[in-house]
Amino acid sequence: MNPISPIEMLGRIRVVLCNTSHPGNIGAAARAMKTMGLSRLTLVNPKQFPDDEATARASGAADVLEHARICSSLEEALQGTVLAAALSARQRDLGPIPQPARQAVPELLQWTAQGDIALVFGGETSGLTNAEVEQCQRLLTVPVNPDYGSLNLGAAVQVLCYEVRQAAFDGAPPVSSLATPFATPPASHEEVEGFYAPLERLMTATVFLNPNSPRRLMPKLRRLFGRAALEKDEINILRGILAAAEKPLPGAKINRDNS
Repeated sequence: MNPISPIEMLGRIRVVLCNTSHPGNIGAAARAMKTMGLSRLTLVNPKQFPDDEATARASGAADVLEHARICSSLEEALQGTVLAAALSARQRDLGPIPQPARQAVPELLQWTAQGDIALVFGGETSGLTNAEVEQCQRLLTVPVNPDYGSLNLGAAVQVLCYEVRQAAFDGAPPVSSLATPFATPPASHEEVEGFYAPLERLMTATVFLNPNSPRRLMPKLRRLFGRAALEKDEINILRGILAAAEKPLPGAKINRDNS
């Protein structure tokens, strides 16, 4: 199988929701898909769609809903796919052998080199029927708390889409942010060395450091700041604190010996 890019992989994945009864869950699934870079939603016999609640729960992923394909059967929804994987929490005597989603997803993604694959989810009440599972070649499970395994449909879609995105990007998907980068360039050797002189001067002035018996104070401070790998902004902040500390406090009286 020829490798394809992660974006191409995600573009060849269909999320198929069967017999969804609550439109809000359809919107939640669309939102979960878009946050992970998936966009191809297929609905099999949704009870209520389109619906304002689905749009509201999509919260910015209305485009996924607008392009959703509606089918009358799972067989129709899977036409043109090369592999289908069902998600189910129920133990079944027939059908594919269950596999943990994280273990199975990398192998599923390899099939995108050959064509579309489908992630198939059942309705909120009873999940997928045996007949629906038997139309899939893989059966995925999520390792939930054995004492309470009730996973909401939107949450289940989110978990699977997350695993797909992580696997597509080999565990390191790109992260974009509109925020100002927190880090600044590292401080140079000269900038760091220029910080120690005023630090030592202030500690001496405040009698924190006895220059006649310095012991190992400065070497320990050098080791401390060395571990911190100071940045330019951090050095500037520290130099500013030292400069402010060396100034007389506002309103402070300065004693002068006039004798």
